[in-house]
Amino acid sequence: MLIIGPSGVGKTHLAVAAIKQLIGKSIHCLFCDYRELLKRIQNSYNPAEQTTELGLLTPVLETEVLLLDDLGAVKPSEWVWDTVSLILNTRYNDNRTTIISSNFLDGPSAALAVDGPRRATREETLGDRIGERMRSRLFEMCRLVLVQGKDYRQKFRMAGFR
Repeated sequence: MLIIGPSGVGKTHLAVAAIKQLIGKSIHCLFCDYRELLKRIQNSYNPAEQTTELGLLTPVLETEVLLLDDLGAVKPSEWVWDTVSLILNTRYNDNRTTIISSNFLDGPSAALAVDGPRRATREETLGDRIGERMRSRLFEMCRLVLVQGKDYRQKFRMAGFR
């Protein structure tokens, strides 16, 4: 499942509710914040750390259901694209369930969609953040759930200060 929509509309809440139901049925699930996972993998390259990249990735690759929260939250680099590709392709090839949330709406990368001055002013898309190859793979392996609405966090924050 790929849950996309703007910030604060409940994507993570919805995804966590789904994995809580699965855990209640004794299905092994793992929640991973995308930014935190990438940071932990980068830190594993530090010789002072007591962990390895493989040690961090094994549970992510092998758990029955993975919730990868906030996909695309890290600025893309070749390393980020390679890491995301490894995770998603391995899970796809092993036929494992993956639930993904992202603030980036669907659309091709700027390189494919818009040329010239309009390119700089358009919003980044999922294709920009994870690459076209992985965007295509996601739409092959996931059901799209588009969540729309107002930012609940702002509404909640305003209510507390009245």
